[in-house]
Amino acid sequence: MVTNWRWRAPVFVACILLALVSGIARAEEVPLVTGEHWTKSSEEMKKAYLVGIANIVQIEMTFEGAAPAPDAQSILPRMVKGLKGHTLDSVREALNKWYAEHPEQLQRPVIETIWFEMVVPGLKKAS
Repeated sequence: MVTNWRWRAPVFVACILLALVSGIARAEEVPLVTGEHWTKSSEEMKKAYLVGIANIVQIEMTFEGAAPAPDAQSILPRMVKGLKGHTLDSVREALNKWYAEHPEQLQRPVIETIWFEMVVPGLKKAS
């Protein structure tokens, strides 16, 4: 038991130092995925991106539980409602189609395209 405690503090300190030295990613360092990235990505990469978004939404919705944040504090309930009926493949295909039809807008972020081309119309249908 004493040996266990002897190692915990140095390991903890080493982990903290490693995190500080390796440069934890800050918000301004996270790249924004645009249509240019989207159109150059494989179908597997596109699906992985969408799975990442879906995972973030699911984690947040699960964390909120029975008391979800009001619409003014979180876009996630609106995103879930607006994308109701969509699958990862239908979102991927819709994005492929949208960027193919709008090659002049390849700088538009993918998340913005999802929001304005799928979520907002889905919310209008739901109301």
